[in-house]
Amino acid sequence: MKRTPFARRQGLAALIVGLCLSASVFAAPAWQEGNTYTAGTVVSYNGHDYKALVTHTAYTGANWNPVSTPTLWQDLGATTGTPTPTPTPTPAVTPTPTPVVPTPTPVVTPTPTQVVTPTPANTACYQAWAAGSVYNGGARVTYNGVNYEAKWWTQGDNPAQSGDWGVWKNLGNCGSTTPTPVVTPTPTPVVTPTPTPVVTPTPTPVVTPTPTPVVTPTPTPVVTPTPTPVVPTPTPTPGGDTPAPTKAQVGSYFTQWGVYDSAFFVKHVDTSGAAAKLTFINYAFGNLYKKADGSYQCDSGINKLEPGSTNENDPQAGTGGDAWADYQMDYAAKDSVDGVGDVWENNLKGNFNQLKKLKKKYPNLKVLISLGGWTWSKWFSAAAATPELRQKLVASCLDVYIKGNLKKADGDPAGGTGAAAGIFDGIDIDWEYPGGGGQPYNLASAADKQNYSLLLKEFRTQLNALGSQYLLTVAIGAGSDKIVNTEPAEYSRYLNWVNVMTYDFHGGWEGTGPTNFHSHLYPDPADPYAGTTAGTYNIQGAVDKLLAGGMPANKLVLGIPYYGRGWGGVKAGPNGDGLYQAATGTPAKVGTSTEAGYGDYKALVTAPGTKRYHPVTKQLYQYDGSNWWSYDDATTIRTKIQYLKSKGLNGLFSWSLDADDANATLTKAMSEVQQ
Repeated sequence: MKRTPFARRQGLAALIVGLCLSASVFAAPAWQEGNTYTAGTVVSYNGHDYKALVTHTAYTGANWNPVSTPTLWQDLGATTGTPTPTPTPTPAVTPTPTPVVPTPTPVVTPTPTQVVTPTPANTACYQAWAAGSVYNGGARVTYNGVNYEAKWWTQGDNPAQSGDWGVWKNLGNCGSTTPTPVVTPTPTPVVTPTPTPVVTPTPTPVVTPTPTPVVTPTPTPVVTPTPTPVVPTPTPTPGGDTPAPTKAQVGSYFTQWGVYDSAFFVKHVDTSGAAAKLTFINYAFGNLYKKADGSYQCDSGINKLEPGSTNENDPQAGTGGDAWADYQMDYAAKDSVDGVGDVWENNLKGNFNQLKKLKKKYPNLKVLISLGGWTWSKWFSAAAATPELRQKLVASCLDVYIKGNLKKADGDPAGGTGAAAGIFDGIDIDWEYPGGGGQPYNLASAADKQNYSLLLKEFRTQLNALGSQYLLTVAIGAGSDKIVNTEPAEYSRYLNWVNVMTYDFHGGWEGTGPTNFHSHLYPDPADPYAGTTAGTYNIQGAVDKLLAGGMPANKLVLGIPYYGRGWGGVKAGPNGDGLYQAATGTPAKVGTSTEAGYGDYKALVTAPGTKRYHPVTKQLYQYDGSNWWSYDDATTIRTKIQYLKSKGLNGLFSWSLDADDANATLTKAMSEVQQ
């Protein structure tokens, strides 16, 4: 499954500045670029003493001296006494989870501030930028006499503060006058006024209390882990509030197409040991189709190569289907869960039949059909637009996947009334995304925000009419720009739980970088995107945003990627680890993956390169001198488990089962959430 981008960074392994002697007897040591200063440290600079307000590193070239950074330093007045030499910094012990290789101190070398010298302009101006307006990619606005073009969806990002890495592209001045020179102060890393997270030997994470990208100077509180709350499970009423399950979830996606490119069959979910650890499997994906009567429906029996997989501008993009893999394919005995192969006369074969056999072996395992995904979310917006269209869509999906009525096709005996009954325990809606931001061929509307909630209400109502045991879940984007297009407090009422796709924060689609993490737990003040919307792309930011929007904590399930995102042609940079460094744009390659910049965990874990655990973001990253990757392993998963337990969240899910190793290492690590 492909999913859209996100972001963050750092690599602290600090040097702690030596003792600061009393200013009444000796002058404070002189401030020096490149040193790390802890909160409370006193230094002298240009005849004044300054006290560090937060712990930070004065990165070489950043010019974060006490005079220019009042958010970092407090002016104590004129220096008194005799200056003393600056003590030699003593290396600090970095108490992160045991790294394969010690994490070196990252040094961000910012691009010098670029001063744009304007010339008299005679370009037409556009509509003035408004902080409350939503702009899609390609939209053009004018701000303070300068034209800008949006690179992607945005709301509230000031164009003048966007910089080279931000959402807005500077198109130059407009009007007929000679404007004042515009100083573009990015991409110098933004220093946030919150204290840099201090890495302690204990695994308790430091959690920021606010979900917004505006960082307040209030010290970050430490959240004391508490057990996941137990919630009673009364029978939900149609269309009403649905309780979350009491047991932490451990789920994953099984990809329809994995039987082709990966030769990964349902049997492998069993033999790897994953099935014994899972509480649910989402089968990816079912598609929605536009019908002659103007409705949009689930359907079966369609075998059509997906045009959008190779050409997103194809008029037929998003209309494919694979009934063959679903229920027509003859599984050989050696690939079958129970060792019994399919025969031609069977009315149920393929992945559906194998899932049925897997459920028989593991009666507590739930299987849901996931509708949509990155490629097949084309018609959601239109299908949710009216009550009549919603009712018809939901009825068709329940007919195919819950009642199991499958069409026969091409003379194949597979299919028939009730052929797939009893396989799926519910529906997972993976609309990517309400309000836009997914594939360019997807329909989108400002009305999606409310219609998304209404569509889920309709699914819940019709499912409950068949039986209260049926599950309804969603997969949602973790970016703040995706969350703002939905109503978490409202739509969560109809769901058993919510799968948050806390991955793909950054990736090779960003071309020349800079390299960055794609599923990191915490924000990094040294991230080149800090202070922008992309700077909110991290797990903590997503959770805080959802909780602030009224989402119940015990319905949130966090996403774990069983794959990495990477760049090729990456220079080592001043810290030698390639972090936050530019790439040549050459896609990173690993294993047998055909997707540029994408690598399965099972290939990355044995790939060459030095592995490091970032002390602030808590993500693993790997660099071999050219290829740079970020991904998760058992260690980072355990850190995320500690975090979700401290917040009272309800478990983990992953994309996708075929990317784990043969021993289900990552799935087994995820299952520790139930301990």
